[in-house]
Amino acid sequence: MNIFRYFEGRVEAALEGLVKEGVLPPGLDYTRVAVEPPRDPSHGDLSTNAAMVLARPAGAKPRDLAERLAARLSTEEAVTEVSVAGPGFINLRLEPAFWLARVPDILRAGPSYGASDIGKDEAVNVEYVSANPTGPMHVGHVRGAVFGDALANLLEKVGYRVCREYYINDAGGQIEVLSRSAFLRYREALGHDIGGIPEGLYPADYLKPVGAALAAAYGKDLLEKDEPEALQIAREAAVEAMMELIRGDLAVLGITHEVFFSELSLHKSGAIERTLKTLEDKGLIYIGTLEPPKGELPDDWEARPQTLFRSTEFGDDTDRALKKSDGSWTYFAPDIAYHLDKFERGYRTMIDVWGADHSGYIKRMKAAIAGVTGGEAEFDVKVCQMVRLFRNGEPVRMSKRSGDFITLRDVVDEVGKDVVRFMMLTRKNDAPLDFDFAKVMEQSRDNPVFYVQYAHARIHSVLRKAVEEGGYDLSDGALANASLGRLGDEAEMTLMRLMAAFPRQVEQAALAHEPHRIAFYLYDLASAFHALWNKGKDEPSLRFILPEDRDATLARLALIRATAHVIASGLGVLGVEPIEEMR
Repeated sequence: MNIFRYFEGRVEAALEGLVKEGVLPPGLDYTRVAVEPPRDPSHGDLSTNAAMVLARPAGAKPRDLAERLAARLSTEEAVTEVSVAGPGFINLRLEPAFWLARVPDILRAGPSYGASDIGKDEAVNVEYVSANPTGPMHVGHVRGAVFGDALANLLEKVGYRVCREYYINDAGGQIEVLSRSAFLRYREALGHDIGGIPEGLYPADYLKPVGAALAAAYGKDLLEKDEPEALQIAREAAVEAMMELIRGDLAVLGITHEVFFSELSLHKSGAIERTLKTLEDKGLIYIGTLEPPKGELPDDWEARPQTLFRSTEFGDDTDRALKKSDGSWTYFAPDIAYHLDKFERGYRTMIDVWGADHSGYIKRMKAAIAGVTGGEAEFDVKVCQMVRLFRNGEPVRMSKRSGDFITLRDVVDEVGKDVVRFMMLTRKNDAPLDFDFAKVMEQSRDNPVFYVQYAHARIHSVLRKAVEEGGYDLSDGALANASLGRLGDEAEMTLMRLMAAFPRQVEQAALAHEPHRIAFYLYDLASAFHALWNKGKDEPSLRFILPEDRDATLARLALIRATAHVIASGLGVLGVEPIEEMR
């Protein structure tokens, strides 16, 4: 139950009552009416802007309308106090019984608590990682991989039908370099002295198995073939091997994709030509010469006529080249064709997760998608800023295993999948993130992943003790029938209010495409639980297990069991396994 949406319904019912009284005109638009937590918790439990947003269309003064609306809301069940603040905000305070009733709701829902159907089964495509298949995943890919996967989980949690997609950049200059690097390793596997790796080729050892596999499959035959044919064979073998390596790297983070889409397939199928024809039919391409941009010249600029897309018609700073004067495609052309393909597969909502080095590409892609889909597609790009690695405060620059960069597996092997996933979501995606190997393993409240997991483990420790020493039935059904009226301390109420807010947190995070909000929420919830635990240490009457009072014990066990469910639900969105016992 999203209590805020529930009370939005009650506010709208109260507004309709004022319409019937003639205070408000019929047909008002309620879409901007919101019920939210007040900025200052001392003002109440809920706050609505209804009077503020409806006063002008209703021809009323906000404060006057707020007073009339407050009078109606004061008669609502569970509302104990209504006050008007400032120019017309309405604050509501709810009776304790309302919050107590949320605990059985959570127990009945279990770890699925917070799920909703606001997505209405709408198809959403989330494309993330999409690293060039030229080697193993490095640490620079980790944040986008975790962010994209958590975002997909979040959207599924609220009822969207999500496709997790990976775009394989298997065409272009880097793949040509990969082909030549693999062929060199093939010659090495045959016993040739290849000397030092020529500048411009990939020097790391991860291509040695590719060369060995080519030697085992073809012997010396590739040496007899024309270079283009031999390199084509090497290319296919190398890309397949690198994608297998990448899938394995992602698997250690618990990440899988439903679709792996090949850029090369766009070139082979004629999809790029068809896309240009679509744009041409819409009058959106022309032959022209771009003005030289200020600063460093981009790769697609030429001082000669090119095929250009009218990107400025859709908010871009300049028109963009699709084809160079030599007839070859720019990077932009296959990217448009790829997103048109997504659209034609039924995805009206597309979310791309990019690295910070691609942020300058956003405007042109938004313009292109608006143009090629006639404005029917919603396109959002989430940029993940870089991760800076530290060890005890000192920057980490080299990997002992790879020699030249830090691999994803280096990081996961050292601290574990769940630590990596949680920590990658402890800052908003567009802010740089510092990852210190020592700090993420600290057992302190300054380490958010430990602090949240410790709360979950502490709860299960109490539950185990309750079974062992008191023989309590801790099934969710039994606990849902506990005498929750025995609860009422302010620390207990704070915990209940926080848990009741979780469904709204999930929906707001999903609509904003911001999974980090769930990590922040879990830290706050863990803090509230640990505060209650510590209060029980100081005040024995607030301890979770009271041998002389089974009813109070059952009520508190119900409360903390519900807390564990909410933590597990939130961690599930982040792709983190909740821990029941700390090691």
